[in-house]
Amino acid sequence: MARVVVDVMLKPEILDPQGQAVQRALPRLGFQGISDVRQGKRFELEVDGPLDDTALARIHELAESFLANTVIEDFTVKVEEVKAEAGK
Repeated sequence: MARVVVDVMLKPEILDPQGQAVQRALPRLGFQGISDVRQGKRFELEVDGPLDDTALARIHELAESFLANTVIEDFTVKVEEVKAEAGK
């Protein structure tokens, strides 16, 4: 089994009100030196079977057509190593 991570972020030119709200709150919470915050989404997909170029292309298609609004969002697709759970 493989894990594929799709990270979706607003494009840099798109206003991020949630990120701005977090950024404004940080100094009040004692966190200094953070000049910008952007909020995004992370999808972790567990893939059964081999993770070949065809499977990755299908996941890219899934991200582009369903997980991200490509008009206002960018996304990245990366394969992440799955660590075995203790006791298994």
